[in-house]
Amino acid sequence: MKAVAPKAKIGSAYSMSPGEPATGSQADEAATARFHALNNVWFLNPALRGKYPQAFAGRNVEEMMGFQPGDEPRMTAPLDWVGINYYRRTIVSAPPPGSPEPFLQRDGTDGPITEFAWEVWPKGLYDIVTTISNQYDKPIIEITENGCSYGDTPYGKDHDRVPDQRRIEFYRGHLAELARAMRDGANVRGYHAWSLLDNFEWAEGYSQRFGLTYVDYRDQKRTPKDSAYWYAKVATTGRLDG
Repeated sequence: MKAVAPKAKIGSAYSMSPGEPATGSQADEAATARFHALNNVWFLNPALRGKYPQAFAGRNVEEMMGFQPGDEPRMTAPLDWVGINYYRRTIVSAPPPGSPEPFLQRDGTDGPITEFAWEVWPKGLYDIVTTISNQYDKPIIEITENGCSYGDTPYGKDHDRVPDQRRIEFYRGHLAELARAMRDGANVRGYHAWSLLDNFEWAEGYSQRFGLTYVDYRDQKRTPKDSAYWYAKVATTGRLDG
C-alpha cells in the first residue's frame, strides 16, 4: 500500500482486552503476561518490532512459529497508527500443573452487565490504552470500536423516542477513562462508537442492538436514541458533563 500511495497514513485495528490476574500470586501474574502476549499483541509486536512477544518461559517462540533467518524485516510493518477495539476486560489465572493451556480466562463480573452478558468496565479502556502506549513508545492510537448492547425500543404516542440511559452512562464512563489516558500521555487521535445503527452482529444476528440509532428491521425505519443526541452534543462541545 505504501508503494502505491507513499503519503498514505496506514494502520491496523486489533481487538484487545486488558488482562487482570485473578489473585496476586506470581503464577497468575505470569499467566496474565502470557494472555496479553497472545490476545493483545501477538500480531502488533511483529508489525512494530519484527518479532513475537516473549512471554513463554522455557519455550523458543521463534522456533514454535517456524521463524526463519530473514523473517524479521518481512514481518515488520511500520504502522502509522494503532487501532484498538475494546469491549470488556478479562480475568486471568494460571492453569493447573501439567495443563497444556498457557492460562485460564473468564470475563469480569464486578461491573454492570449488558444484554450481551458483557461486563461494563470503563477502566479497562484506560488500562489497555496506557499499556499499549507505554509498551510501544506512545504510538498514535485510535479507538476503532467501543460500545454496548441494550434492547431499548421506541415508545410514546409517535414511537419517536428511545430512552437508553444505560448506553449514555456506558459512553460517558469510557470517554472519561480515555480522557484520563490522554492526560497521562497516551497519543489518542480518535474514538469511534460502535455503532451508528443497530445491525447484524455476526453469530448473534439481529438479537443484539449496539446502535446509537434504532433500526426497525421490518421497515428499516431509523429512530435516533437518546444516546445519539447525547453523543452528538459531546462531539460538538467536547464535554461529558452535558
